[in-house]
Amino acid sequence: MSGTSCEQRGDDEATALPAALGLGLLAVGGWLLTTARPWHKPGSPLTLGLGWTVSGALLVAGLSLLTHCVRTVHRAPEAAREPAED
Repeated sequence: MSGTSCEQRGDDEATALPAALGLGLLAVGGWLLTTARPWHKPGSPLTLGLGWTVSGALLVAGLSLLTHCVRTVHRAPEAAREPAED
């Protein structure tokens, strides 16, 4: 583990809004996925395909935002990344 925390680096302020947006996208995508189930109500294939595509896109976008935020907060400090000079 690194010696500096994310509070000292200031990364928590930079990732709070994208993380909240990612969680919101995951929630909306999951809700849409549960409402677009073809076995509960018959619908046209176009409507069902569009619903599943949009929900999948929302889920992937939310997951990628959360992944980016986790990597930002847990990355190594800048000084540790640079190779040591001889």
